Amino acid sequence: MGANFRTASDISGTNTRKKIIYVDDVNYSLKTLKTRLQDKYEVFPADSVVKMYELLEIFKPDLILLDVNMPDIDGYEAIKSLKSDERYVQIPVIFLTGNSDRESVVKGLSLGAADYVIKPFTTIKLIESIESHLSTKKKKSSSNDDDDNDNKPSVLVVDDVSSMLRAMQYALHDRYKVYVLSKSEDVIDFLRNKTPDLILLDYIMPVLNGFDLIPMIRALPEHKDTPIIIITTEGTMEHVNEAMSLGASDFIVKPFKPLELNNKVGKHIRIAKELRLIKEDFKNLIG
Repeated sequence: MGANFRTASDISGTNTRKKIIYVDDVNYSLKTLKTRLQDKYEVFPADSVVKMYELLEIFKPDLILLDVNMPDIDGYEAIKSLKSDERYVQIPVIFLTGNSDRESVVKGLSLGAADYVIKPFTTIKLIESIESHLSTKKKKSSSNDDDDNDNKPSVLVVDDVSSMLRAMQYALHDRYKVYVLSKSEDVIDFLRNKTPDLILLDYIMPVLNGFDLIPMIRALPEHKDTPIIIITTEGTMEHVNEAMSLGASDFIVKPFKPLELNNKVGKHIRIAKELRLIKEDFKNLIG
């Protein structure tokens, strides 16, 4: 027997819990996850992408959990379709998959996934991811996008890999105004005209790598204190120490989760703001 699907009359009740569609072709997975989440959310199982769209015709969920490896239409094709439809583009999509390789993670995030949760996972870990993205969605929908964008802190992302640029831009765009550059040689000219609140620099790039750029950025008076986070596939202590000695504020190792990236960016923007306020207070004290 297939999963136990709901009708329109079942859905249109008074329950105020968040509604989640979970798409997976394995019936056991559908039943198990529904059991794990049903105390907190209304979970609607779909054993195919076609069934997902049938549910979407009945109601708009708060979030979609999407398996990657499915017959006929896989998760990657499904999210492409969702993100190209203005009715569904704002629905957060979290991939649940056993594919843990870097290429799969980057591909999923670059296509617009809000997060990428690797199987097997704990219920607590999944709920943390769900709550994070439901909260982000709520904040976004409760504010005017144009006005909010003017007030957002700004972040410059520099990476020569277009899929990584798209992934980081999508991960950050709810909370920050994001500028992207694919050519490292364009960074200094950009920074002479713009003053982002934080800079994300890929380590390995043609022409100038991230370590080449750090001292060049620090030489610009308006950016001597701007937080710089190095994006790298290497997390060795030697690598980290070199980055810090050149003037980096932090580093993040690929592949990374959108929540991890947002938390790290937010932390350093807050620290930089606090330091600016301390310096202004000190200047006022000494007259």
